[in-house]
Amino acid sequence: MSEGGPKEGDPAPDFAMKASGGREVSLRSLKGSPFLLYFYPKADTPGCTKQACGIQEALPRLGRLGLAVIGVSPDALPPIEKFASKFGLEFPLASDADHSVAERYGVWVEKSMYGKKYMGVERSSFLVDAEGKVARVWRKVKPEAHAAEALKAAEALAEH
Repeated sequence: MSEGGPKEGDPAPDFAMKASGGREVSLRSLKGSPFLLYFYPKADTPGCTKQACGIQEALPRLGRLGLAVIGVSPDALPPIEKFASKFGLEFPLASDADHSVAERYGVWVEKSMYGKKYMGVERSSFLVDAEGKVARVWRKVKPEAHAAEALKAAEALAEH
């Protein structure tokens, strides 16, 4: 795997995480199905809410394409559960509290706000095909545009 996370055509890095609604998500459980794994910095913040609600709105269409969606943040499960419940998010939101999955995907990065440097999640997404290969990578995702971009890429993937 290339430095900075997987590139298009690379195998998706392995993961297994606890998720909202008492679910568990893993690469193994998704084998044979395409999925969108999207990383967001923090539950119930403005950008993350916009992004999650956009994906929720696109979920019926993504589902018809056979695409599963998993949101991943470094939050613990309680705030994730609250976020999912507050906005009626039906897809699993996974807790990567030790950020090990974010590190494998190259999205645990140094960030800067008001001159302070800290480590956090770079809003990024990975579309993975049914064979477990990364079909599309989005870095520094724009929350309001992401659902439409993901839907378009999922439609292109379904046509192959």
